[in-house]
Amino acid sequence: MLMLAEEHGATGHVVSCLHDLEVKVVPPEISQSLADRQRAQIFLAMRLIAELLRILESFASEGIAALVIKGPVLAVRAYANPARRSYGDLDLLVRHRDVRRATELMIAGGFAPAIPLSAIDAGKIPGQYLFSKPDSKLIVELHNDRTLRYFPRQLPLEEFFARQVRVKLDAREVPALSVEDELVLICVHGAKHFWERLMWVADVAGLVTRETGIDWGRVADLAKALGAERMLHAGLHLATNVLGAQMPRKAQATVKADAAAARLADQVCKWLPAAGWAPPSLFQRALFRMRMRGDFISGTAYLLRLSLSPTEEDWNADPEGKRHGILGALHRPFRLAGKYGRVGKT
Repeated sequence: MLMLAEEHGATGHVVSCLHDLEVKVVPPEISQSLADRQRAQIFLAMRLIAELLRILESFASEGIAALVIKGPVLAVRAYANPARRSYGDLDLLVRHRDVRRATELMIAGGFAPAIPLSAIDAGKIPGQYLFSKPDSKLIVELHNDRTLRYFPRQLPLEEFFARQVRVKLDAREVPALSVEDELVLICVHGAKHFWERLMWVADVAGLVTRETGIDWGRVADLAKALGAERMLHAGLHLATNVLGAQMPRKAQATVKADAAAARLADQVCKWLPAAGWAPPSLFQRALFRMRMRGDFISGTAYLLRLSLSPTEEDWNADPEGKRHGILGALHRPFRLAGKYGRVGKT
């Protein structure tokens, strides 16, 4: 159970549920192990929040706007506790024009970039701009409308910035997405990862349960504009049917009316208990991606775009840059087949 809780990112939830039991049924040694793991997450959350505040101050000093996504902000919104949610990195949304200067500031702050300045200058677009500190486990990822390629259509980044709100973390307010934008984002993120971890379902359930002022019309409009309606509906279907999340009747009726989303959610439930140790096959992954986009034409176009768009992993597989343009795009499916054709986690 402990291993599954950790794999699902649900240790905090397990600790909370066991703590609320009137009868103590957990052996002392297990209780101690859970307490130790939760304490480690609390300390990590404190370090991450401190680093986040420092990064935001550094960016602000150079006029770089950033929005915090997922991480501690989502933990506060969904669970009212930045340490309840298991996360080990920080995610920030920035404008593409600010990526280079932001990278310079991250380097000055002691972070090592996975994407060098030379790649940025060459116009290469990775899946994310990842930074790590060699002397710690701190990881920061910068995203923008060009890197978040799992969204069927390009993000309306300026609209996200225009709708931003402030969320209190450790007595400080940080810039974040509106709750409606965050909800759509985490549903697309869960779909990207095939909802293999229970924490992603719990995030959706917690968000829609605690944030009672959600503008569901705006949520629907954004999902439609992004071509992510089925991804949203599948995420909400999982949240309500797996974890009992409550939504307004009209929103619930819309989700129930999407029979294809319900079938996707049922498919997820077959591999969800394994927490990624029995992942969908390569064919299942491709079919799932097509179906979560919607109709056959849109789904095929979406799958092809994801399959043929090189990322930093493809650059690393071709360090001498011998495969340019169409050659690089055609090689990517073979690399993905080798990566995901294996069974289980590595």
